Amino acid sequence: MAHHSLKSGYAELTERLNRFPQGVTPSAHLKKILSILFTEREAALVSVLPIKPFTAKKAAAIWKIPLVDARKTLDRLADKALLLDMQEEGEMMYVLPPPMAGFFEFSLMRIRDDINQKALSELFYEYINVEEDFIKSLFTDGETQLGRVFIHEPALSAENALHVLDYERASEVIRTASHRGIGVCYCRHKMMHVGRACDAPMDICMTFNNAGASLIRHGFARAIDVSEGLDLLRQAYENNLVQFGENVLQRVNFICNCCGCCCEAMIAARRFGMLHPVHTTNFLPKVNDDECTGCGRCVRVCPVEAIGLASASDPHLPKREKAKLNEEICLGCGLCVRKCPAEAIRLESRPKRVITPLNSTHRAVVMAIERGKLQNLIFDNRLLMSHRAMAAILGVILKLPPIKQVMASRQMKSRYLETLIERLKN
Repeated sequence: MAHHSLKSGYAELTERLNRFPQGVTPSAHLKKILSILFTEREAALVSVLPIKPFTAKKAAAIWKIPLVDARKTLDRLADKALLLDMQEEGEMMYVLPPPMAGFFEFSLMRIRDDINQKALSELFYEYINVEEDFIKSLFTDGETQLGRVFIHEPALSAENALHVLDYERASEVIRTASHRGIGVCYCRHKMMHVGRACDAPMDICMTFNNAGASLIRHGFARAIDVSEGLDLLRQAYENNLVQFGENVLQRVNFICNCCGCCCEAMIAARRFGMLHPVHTTNFLPKVNDDECTGCGRCVRVCPVEAIGLASASDPHLPKREKAKLNEEICLGCGLCVRKCPAEAIRLESRPKRVITPLNSTHRAVVMAIERGKLQNLIFDNRLLMSHRAMAAILGVILKLPPIKQVMASRQMKSRYLETLIERLKN
């Protein structure tokens, strides 16, 4: 490989990861994490790979090594779930996933002895749960986030069900996916190694479509059919777990079944709730004050502490309490509705629908614009990119609302992009 630098491979990889819309925060803990997952040579090789999917031929040209050697290296990285591989039109494509949701999670999605999972878990805990910079950046930079909450389907009334679209249902993701895989829950596995895990099910982390196919192929997930997927979803419902999945309408690649105590999305929602780190459902619970008994079950089940008990202001029963919702931080998951024994809580549509990106390309472009990283998608690996890839990215940009087009244009300082946008308006 002709790539030489005075920087370590881990420093180069850190810079490469920060070209994603969601990057990493450099720290001593991060370097130790990367050193467990990658050899320094692997880190240096991966640091020069494109952001978008690429072929072994492309990697061989970048690394300046024979094609057969490049393919062996790529397959070895995919065997460690550091790269995802996928078949497209008969050709194997590779992509480096972001750290989260990505290879951080994959490292703990099965029990393995090729790495020290306890040491890795302890580092993850320090980097993500104790230090704040990475998790805050991951979940609060920009308006568009990587994940969204799915509605708790058992909480839906017949009337609600009429207003729930297919993409809002985890059951529909399971039914329509091309591949379905189940792995160990990264969050609870990590917490187990630091002595903080709850007793919620572990083997319930769901991956789908291309990501699921790759993880199944390399033994990080086991393949399941629709029936078992729906059974596991029912198990998640029974354990009051929140379905947190990829923030796209089409071809969702993951759904985590989250508890409030271990899962990082729920922890982030509690820490930074007013900054809206997680996209909510299109519903909000409404409490009927006259029917609420103040039992507190809704308070105990809420994963983000969006509901509490307050005085009912009843002159005849001065100690009586009632449930009180903080709509600003509520996820709209619906757990509280199902848990209420008095049926005093119901779901109502939010006054304004939550906007969900069409697919992963759409989301990546919007996130990149909001985070000032659009140029990384367009100029990717600093080599010439195909006109088809350029057209795909710019095609998404041209479909954005005018204000986001302006943001993109200012970032790129590109007359070409401005001209394209102007032509679309005329």
